[in-house]
Amino acid sequence: MLEYEERLWGEGYSRIAGVDEVGRGCLFGDVVAASVILPPGVVLEGVDDSKKLSEKKREQLYEIILDQALAWSVAHVDSATIDRINIKQAARLAMKQAVLGLSATDETQAPDYLLIDAERIDDPLPQLAIIHGDAVSQSIAAASIVAKVTRDRLCKGEWDALYPEYGLAIHKGYATKLHRERILTFGPSPLHRQSFLTKLLAEQQELF
Repeated sequence: MLEYEERLWGEGYSRIAGVDEVGRGCLFGDVVAASVILPPGVVLEGVDDSKKLSEKKREQLYEIILDQALAWSVAHVDSATIDRINIKQAARLAMKQAVLGLSATDETQAPDYLLIDAERIDDPLPQLAIIHGDAVSQSIAAASIVAKVTRDRLCKGEWDALYPEYGLAIHKGYATKLHRERILTFGPSPLHRQSFLTKLLAEQQELF
């Protein structure tokens, strides 16, 4: 998980930020991105692609990552913006904002290189897009865990409290059978991504 980082450390980079996002495929809520700078040489046992980890393990690693990180940042792009600019651009925007957040209050926290999961962002910093980066780079995996835990907590807490009828704490906003059924029963909420629901709502209309 340190192949890319070790090469970059050898080239003189010392503040490598891993960047990833979660929620790209959801029907509800924000897309959330995180950026994490870990100390050169540090090895965090168990850090891996957040999708491969149990919720309990992600929560444990989240605390370890934040404790060990030289800097970290999280950013959100809401459903209205996703509908306006499309999910790919919204994910890139969230990633960019997460990177900018690293040095928002302290310029010494700025990264000198970006490792990004399968994307490039609009930033002058040198960067590398790595396909399945969260499975091969510790820095990107750490960012994926921070982003995933952040978004899951919103689904289980604030968002589920606002809209308990949709079962967000269960499916986290993804297009499960339960979620689709609840949307058809109650209609979409203000935080649903309207551009994602066109086909589902069209199918509903065909039933009547």
